[in-house]
Amino acid sequence: MIGLLVSNIDTRQTLGVWLSFFIAVFSGVIEATLVGLAQWWAMHPWLSKIRRRVWWQATTIGALCAYMIGYLPSTLMKMDQAVSQTQQVEPPLGITLLLASGLGGVAGVILSCAQWMVLRHHVGRAKLWILANMLAWAVGMPVIFLGMDWAFTMADTWSFLLTIGAALIAAGLLVGAIQAWFLIVLVSQNLDKSEL
Repeated sequence: MIGLLVSNIDTRQTLGVWLSFFIAVFSGVIEATLVGLAQWWAMHPWLSKIRRRVWWQATTIGALCAYMIGYLPSTLMKMDQAVSQTQQVEPPLGITLLLASGLGGVAGVILSCAQWMVLRHHVGRAKLWILANMLAWAVGMPVIFLGMDWAFTMADTWSFLLTIGAALIAAGLLVGAIQAWFLIVLVSQNLDKSEL
């Protein structure tokens, strides 16, 4: 079965699919670096025992896993399209946003598991961090997909870039706000225990 699949692959077409997969995953490392450092900076005043490098590594590992798992289905679908030379039909926008929310929730869990392994040594009820990320990305991912959908309707490059930028900022603010609320809960519980 695998031999049949490999023999039908046109490397000139599929090379681009795999290249875009690896670029997307690599961009996840860049995003994880920025997000991890920002999260560490926000947590550091209250959770000063968490080392920046340890938090960054956990964030990077989680992001790599989430990006690889998240991009793999669409990559395989594109591979199938490249091999069979068929055009994919996109689902209606509502279904796409619902699927994006589910993808965000799953990616949030995967992304935050490595962070939880660090956080559990410093705060009680650290599993809330996994819930925080699941909810945050379930809300943020549809905003990104909606922004991308709108961006591809734009006539000029600047409008395209501004729309994507606005969507990413909006998603970042939503994800950050949800994570911040949960972080406040975790830190306040930690402070309450330390005062006893």
